[in-house]
Amino acid sequence: MSAEATNPASPGPVAPTAPTAARRKSRPRIDLRRLGRAALLGPAVRSKLPDAIGHVAEAHRAHHPDADLDPLRRAYLLAETSHRGQMRKSGEPYITHPLAVTLILAELGAETTTLTASLLHDTVEDTEVTLDQVGEEFGEEVRYLVDGVTKLEKVDYGAAAEPETFRKMLVATGNDVRVMSIKLADRLHNMRTLGVMRPEKQARIAKVTRDVLIPLAERLGVQALKTELEDLVFAILHPEEYARTSELIAQNAAGEDPLAEVADEVRAVLREADIPAEVLIRPRHFVSVHRVSRKRGPLRGTDFGRLLVLVNEDADCYAVLGELHTCLTPVVSEFKDFIAVPKFNLYQSLHTAVARPDGQVVEVLIRTHRMHQAAEAGVIALGNPYTPPAEEQTGGLDGERADPTRPGWLSRLLDWQRGASDPDTFWSTLRDDLAQDREITVVRPDGGTLGLPEGATCVDAAYAQYGEDAHACIGARVNGRLAALGTVLRDGDTVQLLMGQDPASEPSREWLEHAHTPAARIAIQRWLAAHPGADARPSDTTDAPGGSRPASSAPAARPRGADVLLDRPGGPVRLAGCCTPVPPDDIVGFAVRGGAVTVHRMECSMVEDMKSRGRAEIAVRWGDTTACRVTLVAESFSRPHLLADLTEVIAVEGAEIVSATVESPNQQRVRHTYTLQLPDAAELPALMRAMRDVPGVYDVSRAQAPAA
Repeated sequence: MSAEATNPASPGPVAPTAPTAARRKSRPRIDLRRLGRAALLGPAVRSKLPDAIGHVAEAHRAHHPDADLDPLRRAYLLAETSHRGQMRKSGEPYITHPLAVTLILAELGAETTTLTASLLHDTVEDTEVTLDQVGEEFGEEVRYLVDGVTKLEKVDYGAAAEPETFRKMLVATGNDVRVMSIKLADRLHNMRTLGVMRPEKQARIAKVTRDVLIPLAERLGVQALKTELEDLVFAILHPEEYARTSELIAQNAAGEDPLAEVADEVRAVLREADIPAEVLIRPRHFVSVHRVSRKRGPLRGTDFGRLLVLVNEDADCYAVLGELHTCLTPVVSEFKDFIAVPKFNLYQSLHTAVARPDGQVVEVLIRTHRMHQAAEAGVIALGNPYTPPAEEQTGGLDGERADPTRPGWLSRLLDWQRGASDPDTFWSTLRDDLAQDREITVVRPDGGTLGLPEGATCVDAAYAQYGEDAHACIGARVNGRLAALGTVLRDGDTVQLLMGQDPASEPSREWLEHAHTPAARIAIQRWLAAHPGADARPSDTTDAPGGSRPASSAPAARPRGADVLLDRPGGPVRLAGCCTPVPPDDIVGFAVRGGAVTVHRMECSMVEDMKSRGRAEIAVRWGDTTACRVTLVAESFSRPHLLADLTEVIAVEGAEIVSATVESPNQQRVRHTYTLQLPDAAELPALMRAMRDVPGVYDVSRAQAPAA
């Protein structure tokens, strides 16, 4: 059978519990064995809700007061009848398992359809009930969910969740996050009752839970499931550290709780400010306490929990924050605003901290009741993610924002697995993403935001915003300044992505070195796999031996430049190649070897060098000839076909290329140097403007010799 359990009296780990004095109010743990045996006493009256699911109905009505309970009654009767006679490994009636899974989901606020499918989630796999029967009795939506969970149950995760089996799991899940919600609740109940298994099997299941399901719960925002799964895995894989952490929590619970004193103080402050609020002490779970102890060393009383302030509206959150920072001593460095910029997994809250006179720091979370439900239940709190909200609710309830995703991360993950060239590519990319436990938010020029993992670059931002159209990205501006695509972004950066107009734009293999998100890596790898000759194709930014390559050969005859007249008779006049002056530049001449005169622009850095060497300064002026030779430097982002586009523009403007070089790309930036012959110096400004308009080019300037 798909679900495995043990007698709670058997050796093995049990669900971790925080000390009674510190626990928040919650419904008592239900005796599922008693309920399961009661269900075997006979079918309930057809019109009456069976007693065995009374607790499920009570939890469901707490979130959905007007819910129709008849589908739950009928689903329970079908599940109980079909599972009758089947027992779990612990000796309990099998019906206790779907009941427990459904109760977990009901406590988190799942809607009726999810609970109905949860009650039936093992019937198709373990009994004679068929999917067609489920569809006929409960509708296509329930049928779809049961089918998805059944396919998940048939996936053998293996010792390390091998790539292909995990990909199959995602395909089985489909686009409906409710399938994954049922799977997570199913795993939580099995983890609660895992003690009957052999130690090696406990460890195998715990590792898969740690590596795959806990990160998925985090991505889906189901913190209530995630934290309990973390504690259960901690108890199995690290029993000694778990025991030490448990002892620390017990020792702290035996003394006075400083959090209670601060909670009373906060309540008094908010009463005085006339802000309706509920102030709760929120104990840290076992893994959280363990992490804090490793980070901070010996723990003090306030390290074992945080204060949670629940209010009615968004504005009240900021009002509470203002009062706390005014009346208590704030630790400003601890402030974070996840209301203005929610996390990718629906999480919204204000985080702050206040200091006590004895130096202890109390962390405070401030959120609305609805934000709290989303923080605990994530996508489970969304109900059916494919039912659009009513128009009157699009702005959210009680003046709050609507939920930021519906269905969110799982849909993107499914896109990644479809786009990956092979299972190993998808798996390695996904594992890297699941390992990211911190996120940054960057701001687009239009005011929108992008959520990215810490360490993400402009490449990741491009694919997050534009998908595969990001192949045409040629650069970015970060906080108003030009930046290479490999630039690592920081939380709060403003990012403007510069897109080329060439439909044949291509990504570079170099981009993979800067891509950290699955969306970016998979899109780039898929393009490279579809264009195996791309790297061998001549490129506008490929450097030749020696660090640069000629773009064209110089003509045999030296072109004629503008006439320069000397105020006195002298030798030949030569325009300096370092700054290539053209009319009407201010110019100055210097006598050099052989009696020649070299002419520089007045702002050329070589002018001061000539003077420092004692070169004789010669007065010069322009003649009547308007033709000229000039050297221009074009700085651009690396992209295919850039050289061709630039040379085409130069030709269209009527200039002749004397010589050109392209330097080796440096962090995806390329420097082109062109020596050009123009028929009229007056055309130079127009030529420079045309070159700047070429996609990817961000500056064109006259050549200037480096300072001596």
